[in-house]
Amino acid sequence: MQVNQPAIVAEIGTIFEAYEEALVAGDVDRIVGFFAPDAVRFGIADRQVGLAEQAAWRRAQPPLPPGRRLKDTIITTYGVDVAVVTTLFGYPDTDVLGRQSQTWVRLPHGWRIITAHVSNPAHA
Repeated sequence: MQVNQPAIVAEIGTIFEAYEEALVAGDVDRIVGFFAPDAVRFGIADRQVGLAEQAAWRRAQPPLPPGRRLKDTIITTYGVDVAVVTTLFGYPDTDVLGRQSQTWVRLPHGWRIITAHVSNPAHA
């Protein structure tokens, strides 16, 4: 198995950018469309299993604060069908950086997130 084939890393990079654009725009249908039907997502104080739970949760959330930025995004691919994306995220009004990770798998209908985890460090 080849790790980090440039073409696969680039492919995931493009898809991850599209996911981030949907997230910042608050486009629930687009966001949920990036997930596999049985995906598990752990948020800062929430958990969703499956698309219906995630869509309902996302529709109930306020929009993200303006100015979201990413830092130290790392894409690691395993063969041509599995990828892990990790990144830090923050907002202009704080120096605290949250953490985000996603596991992507190439399914018959395209790349989908099968697990995702979002966390913020405890404030000191």
